[in-house]
Amino acid sequence: MAMSQFVAPASLSANRRPRVAIVGGGFAGINAALALGKMPVDVTVIDRRNHHTFQPLLYQVALAVLSPAQIAQPIRTIVRRNANTEVLMDEVTAIDAAAHRLILASGTDFAYDYLILATGATHSYFGHDTWAKFAPGLKTVEDATEIRRRVLLAFELAERHMLEHGWHPPLNFVIIGGGPTGVELAGAVSDIARLYMKSDFRHIDPSMAHVLLIEGSPRVLAAFPEDLSAKAQTQLEAIGVEVWTSKHVTDVGAGYVMVGDQRIDAVVTLWAAGVAASPLGKMLDVAPFTRIDKRGAVIVDQQLNPAGMPEVFVCGDLAHFEQDGRPVPGVAQPAMQMGRHAAKVIAADLAGKQRPSFRYWDKGDMATIGRLAAVAKIEWPFKAHWGGFMAWVTWLVVHIYFLIGFRNRITIFATWAWTYFTFTDGARLITGDQHLAGWDEATQDQAQNRVEEVSRTKI
Repeated sequence: MAMSQFVAPASLSANRRPRVAIVGGGFAGINAALALGKMPVDVTVIDRRNHHTFQPLLYQVALAVLSPAQIAQPIRTIVRRNANTEVLMDEVTAIDAAAHRLILASGTDFAYDYLILATGATHSYFGHDTWAKFAPGLKTVEDATEIRRRVLLAFELAERHMLEHGWHPPLNFVIIGGGPTGVELAGAVSDIARLYMKSDFRHIDPSMAHVLLIEGSPRVLAAFPEDLSAKAQTQLEAIGVEVWTSKHVTDVGAGYVMVGDQRIDAVVTLWAAGVAASPLGKMLDVAPFTRIDKRGAVIVDQQLNPAGMPEVFVCGDLAHFEQDGRPVPGVAQPAMQMGRHAAKVIAADLAGKQRPSFRYWDKGDMATIGRLAAVAKIEWPFKAHWGGFMAWVTWLVVHIYFLIGFRNRITIFATWAWTYFTFTDGARLITGDQHLAGWDEATQDQAQNRVEEVSRTKI
């Protein structure tokens, strides 16, 4: 495709450096900021949180293997070597694309010459937003600590109930969605129940917990090659996870999930079934020619610009970019490459050169299933499909390599080694509310069932 050249706005005088606003401190935003660090521009990173989170390892925080501080780093620390970069902890509430201005939650009116939007995605409950309080998703550190609270609290409440009443409701954990996040959560819940807590309780047997993974499509990891999907399901079943495919959830409530007309009791339900682009993309929808897809992502051209907006770049999960007739997936690899590419385009503008087109370089995909189990599709430096131990080692090495911060790499490697050899983990903390949605309903239902059984026995 032919390259284009952007004509700088008339407001940019020769004695003023362009101001680049980066909204979002995820993979795309951080990579854009780092790449712009040595350019003659002034960069402002705006995020409502003060930290960058390494999202691929959030599920390990959720299941108490890692602590939040091990996978998160202050944005200011990451960009502190860039003298041209500042950080604002704020939130964009409106975009005036015609005037090149952002309206922030603090009331600030922020002018820009270039805008990089990289605010990622959030959970999608397909129009059933009331399900969110019963089935949390996993996108942020707060999500991870809430999932950790629910999972660990379920075992604690079962222990207490067993001690007080001599029985407890079944420890059924239901994960909805068989993509990478759902598969990793299911495997981690099974691991923590079977391996890491098996000797910690006196009145219950954590290994008797039942983990059910529900996927609407015919196979788990539908975006992976079929052979790796099959390997993933085999590995999940080998560690005790029950996998249902081609099943659709029709309702989620306190202590239960409905699949069609079938009710499944659940002490904890986790959501990994759908994502929607950040609402920020829809703020551009009012501009002429800008198009939004059904996820709320902004459709961009070969330079990552929305139609008619050459000074705006949309990256990561917020971007709908098609390559070879298919949308590029909303995962970390494309986000990092998009962020760096936006910086390259700005550099080309500053040098008066033609703008390069973006091309996603797919190096592969991987998902961990549990201890010593994973699947990996390798595209570079060679092509391979791996499952089992070799894929698990590859997953460890890749995630250590891409972590930001030397200290993070060392502490996570040490934590993983300790967990591997001792079958213990150090982040099993319950904070916040000690009430578990659905537990009271589950105990009441179980108690009623026991009363009915006793009555039938007497008859």
